[in-house]
Amino acid sequence: MILLSISISLVYLILIWRFVYGFGKTPDFTLKNLEHTTKFSVLIAFRNEAENLPALLESIENLNYPTHLFEIIFIDDESTDDSSQIITSFFNNKKKQNFKVIPNHRLTHSPKKDAITTAINIAEHEWIVTTDADCYLPKYWLDSFDEFIQTTNTACIAAPVTYNLEKSFLNGFQTLDILSLQGATIGGFGIKKPFLCNGANFAYTKAIFKTINGFEGNTDIASGDDVFMLEKIAKNRANELHYLKCEQAIVKTNAQPTWGSLIEQRLRWASKTSAYNSSFGKITGLIVLLMNVLTISVIILLLLGCFPLKALFYVLVIKFNIDFYLISKTATFFNQKKVFESYMPSFFIYPFFSVYIAFLSIFKTYNWKGRTFKK
Repeated sequence: MILLSISISLVYLILIWRFVYGFGKTPDFTLKNLEHTTKFSVLIAFRNEAENLPALLESIENLNYPTHLFEIIFIDDESTDDSSQIITSFFNNKKKQNFKVIPNHRLTHSPKKDAITTAINIAEHEWIVTTDADCYLPKYWLDSFDEFIQTTNTACIAAPVTYNLEKSFLNGFQTLDILSLQGATIGGFGIKKPFLCNGANFAYTKAIFKTINGFEGNTDIASGDDVFMLEKIAKNRANELHYLKCEQAIVKTNAQPTWGSLIEQRLRWASKTSAYNSSFGKITGLIVLLMNVLTISVIILLLLGCFPLKALFYVLVIKFNIDFYLISKTATFFNQKKVFESYMPSFFIYPFFSVYIAFLSIFKTYNWKGRTFKK
């Protein structure tokens, strides 16, 4: 057991160290105040987002980008609240014409993928940018994409996402988690192994969407509109796939308000992992899961008197320090170092939470936006 523990810990150490190395290899992008040239169609699918829309709409109003160079297509996924009216009233009051609110055209088991496909079919511009209705967009968001497109040979861009940082342990727990995911995302791009992205801040051309036949092949899975597309593009057009590591491009969203809603969210995320095509992504997920299982196992065995304290110490020190190193780099980029106030308790809770979600996802359906989905 000791030999197995050391082996898993070392493999985990090497994996996370590669992400740390890749994070540094991914270049920071700085705006140079170039003339705006790219035209964008921004797609935002929503379902019952009346509570979150005001913040999103205000951030759209504050965008620096010229309004004649972008349109916003809101796709109403069968909302039962007044979300559509809130959007329409806001833009009408501002006397803005660069928006549309359209109904989702359902064809598959994935509402989000249907919404994006519906919008792309009527989008006026070549560059598609997706975000979510519960997000807050930075002032120079589209400027960042525009200048990156002008200076880089790219047809698909993943960009940074984090949570709004609040003073609660649950928020800190989730923020640490998303920062670790963003660290792995950026690190994956840096070592030429892109395997993660976030649909709340994702851009690609209509041409590449059509080249890979959109979401064909994974429409039976409700989530994954971002990662499955990334996998297809990485396989077919890897040289045109990039990460926009730019502070002015960071999109923020809200963490889940309760442990119950967090569990449902993570079950939704876990539902797509078995369908990943990326070998690197699968291996990464397996190593991380094994390390979390190992952490729980050695703690239990120590309490039962079946595992030496010194060996447990080595396992925990390896995981504690390499996780901290990766997250600290990410937190610095996102300017969220205060999140480390929650690091110590989160470090011990997360393995139990992660393994619980992995186990639960095998058997349980999940609820999201008032709907029930099967794995």
